[in-house]
Amino acid sequence: MSAMRLSPRRHATRGRGHPGLRFAAYAAAAILGFGSVGSYFYVQTALDQVTTVDVTELLGDQRPVAPVAPKDSSKGEWINILLMGSDSRAGGNAAIGGQDGGMRNDTTIIMHISADRTRMEFVSIPRDSWVRISDCKLFDGSTVKGWTGKFNVAFANGAKHHNASEAAACVQKTVEDLTGISIQYYAVVDFVGFEQMIDALGGVPMCIPGHIVSPEAGLDIKGGPQVLNGPTALAWARARKATIGKQWLDGSDTGRIKRQQELLARTAEKAMAENIFLDQGKLRNFITAGAASMTTSPRLADAPFLIGLAFSLRHIAPANIVFTTVPFKSDPAQPGSVVWTSAANTMFDDIAHDRPLTGRSVADASTASASTPSAGASPGAAQPSIDPLGACAAA
Repeated sequence: MSAMRLSPRRHATRGRGHPGLRFAAYAAAAILGFGSVGSYFYVQTALDQVTTVDVTELLGDQRPVAPVAPKDSSKGEWINILLMGSDSRAGGNAAIGGQDGGMRNDTTIIMHISADRTRMEFVSIPRDSWVRISDCKLFDGSTVKGWTGKFNVAFANGAKHHNASEAAACVQKTVEDLTGISIQYYAVVDFVGFEQMIDALGGVPMCIPGHIVSPEAGLDIKGGPQVLNGPTALAWARARKATIGKQWLDGSDTGRIKRQQELLARTAEKAMAENIFLDQGKLRNFITAGAASMTTSPRLADAPFLIGLAFSLRHIAPANIVFTTVPFKSDPAQPGSVVWTSAANTMFDDIAHDRPLTGRSVADASTASASTPSAGASPGAAQPSIDPLGACAAA
């Protein structure tokens, strides 16, 4: 494959935007509080730094049936986005993750936005899930054969050329084949981008259970209420094992998922508290912080689409934003791995048909107080968010 072929095709759809869609974006920008048509372009200049690659040709023809793509993002069709965190060691990432070959994704989340824009569900897929990895097509026409193994093999197979979009396509193909869920868009962010986005918010408040030291992740943090800056938040999200505080970091990927879910929930709360979607300067700074470290579907770097989506979600209730995990159990035949239970099929079917989740993993809690259903709560019912600093004070 030529270098030109591997190079990201930046913003392939932007120049062909429909005039009516742009006008709708202008109107939405004004209603959201941006105040002027110029604000639309202000947001777009930040999005122009995102690397966008259309991977449709890599996914093949045998895909789950998707709804008709919405002409705008305001309502009418549900949206599924595959979110991935890459541990690429390229560029500034080497100083964070070390000089280690290859690319892997330690975080994979299916983000579902309901057609009526009243619900958002984030479903984490354990990286240690023992599953069938799909064959992976690359842009040069070659194919990396899949096999049965841990789920994060999919990203590594697609990263043969250190290309985040090819890696994302391999994960997307595997997820679609395993779940029957149609994924419309994807987004990949690396270490540096994650750190910078947290710092752009001014840090994220968290309740840390006690003194924890994890040399592998570069984490040394005291217990109690904390406001985590970018590097500390990344270390908290990556850590699996601890030399001090082993009772809180048991070495499992599923335990790490709980902390990642709570961190994401607290990040969303902080963004909403800062009115980031109503302040053009804050929104642009937040996007700019992670833009250069992101690779996405072209639509996710398109201002009309994102402004319309923000407008459509402006009234969503926090209790209807749910973080959960694919239902799983340990796999005695494969130490260190997990297998999905029959409840996973129910969860996937709910997502595929845009229903509120009726299946929920026993390990979906970020913390017992934050995400675990209370006694008498129905499985999959959305739980109210909590103030992590208040929870520390109460403890």
